[in-house]
Amino acid sequence: MTFLILVIGDLHIPDRALDIPAKFKKLLAPGKIGQTLCLGNLTDKHTYEYLRSLSPDLKIVKGRTDVEATSLPLTQVVTHGGIRIGFLEGFTLVSNEPDLLLAEANRLDVDVLCWGGTHRFDAFEYMDKFFVNPGSATGAFLTGASLDAEPTSPSFCLMDVQGISLTLYVYQLKTDEKGNENVAVEKVTYTKPVEPSMGSS
Repeated sequence: MTFLILVIGDLHIPDRALDIPAKFKKLLAPGKIGQTLCLGNLTDKHTYEYLRSLSPDLKIVKGRTDVEATSLPLTQVVTHGGIRIGFLEGFTLVSNEPDLLLAEANRLDVDVLCWGGTHRFDAFEYMDKFFVNPGSATGAFLTGASLDAEPTSPSFCLMDVQGISLTLYVYQLKTDEKGNENVAVEKVTYTKPVEPSMGSS
């Protein structure tokens, strides 16, 4: 059976969103997820229990609105296959510039860095490392965003790691012109570069 890693964050229930979309909950059935990496801003016990029901192996970092969760770490690192994955909410970063994200990935000594706080999905490869922002699973609004900013599309990610290869599945809830909601799935792949072996001359 495939070991899937759920990467989810910026839920902000109930202060900025009512719940995780029903179409997402239908996809996230217990028994399918091997581990959950929650990038903070969980903010309510009911959602915490829901995430634990998906996978007992739930890793959480502190988000800027997790004020009562004083014992949560700011960063965590997990290893799957030959890939080290670091994750954080992102409020400790000065900005989301690739060079700053790279510095954080190097500080944590990871191949993949997941960060949150922007409420928008992003994934890119930079300097042989892979960077993933799963967005907000509820589509919660971002405080301080301009009034003419596009509404946030709810999103989350699943990772499948095989050796030194990672396949990222991005799930986004899209609304068409008629108001119908559909889940769009996008696939992104990353392979960790292999150090050249020192052969005898």
